Amino acid sequence: MRLIRAQIEIINSSDISFAEAGVVDEKDIRRITVSALVDSGSVMMAINETVKVQLGLKTKDRRPSLLADGSIVELDVVGPIEIHFKNRYSTTNAIVLPGNEEVLLGAIPMEEMNVLIHPEKQELIVNPEHPLKPQMVLK
Repeated sequence: MRLIRAQIEIINSSDISFAEAGVVDEKDIRRITVSALVDSGSVMMAINETVKVQLGLKTKDRRPSLLADGSIVELDVVGPIEIHFKNRYSTTNAIVLPGNEEVLLGAIPMEEMNVLIHPEKQELIVNPEHPLKPQMVLK
């Protein structure tokens, strides 16, 4: 299977809350559209420092993180962010990868959005069994 990428929108969730409260104008909500590597082997969402700065995200925590090469490094955790893909969204925190590393869409937001990797099409799709709204599995 080749690497799968998807266009997703990432939004600063705090900005959404401020807009809902009338503190900022909706046009001032910070958002960015990126091509993310769809990585079901990665648990969390991972953004890079550039995205963190562009969205004005503050560091909430630092956590040891196991990288694909087997090394463990301390990385910032930011959030909450809202991730949009087609008619789906997920609100989550994100790990911040150093520099301008590729954004990774991990398993937790994929599960919440109820999206799948289509093996034949080699793309991320909305679960065809639930095309209008994500269905959550609670058991």
